[in-house]
Amino acid sequence: MTVPPQGPGLQPERTTLAWGRTLLALVVADLFIWRTWALSGPGDQAAGRFDSLGLCAAAALGSTVVLFVCVRVRSRQLRSSTDAAPAALMISATAAVLALAASTVAAIALGM
Repeated sequence: MTVPPQGPGLQPERTTLAWGRTLLALVVADLFIWRTWALSGPGDQAAGRFDSLGLCAAAALGSTVVLFVCVRVRSRQLRSSTDAAPAALMISATAAVLALAASTVAAIALGM
């Protein structure tokens, strides 16, 4: 099913700005995870927490990179046309957000 193109106007610009704000919020969450990992210290290695937090930090970084690519691709698409976002792009962004949320929850649980 093909979605008809949207009318011209400010909507593409607002959408691009919203994606950018979302990415900024996710980068902040990413930084909190990295901070938790850095402050966990080498003494937690014996308990296995250091490795788990490191895994959470790596997953958060990977998710943020995927989201950054999605934002850049969608921004470029919106500059040239107002067609709907491709399904693969939206699935990638959704998977990255879910992975980032899971790593954030895990980092909070492990950081306590």
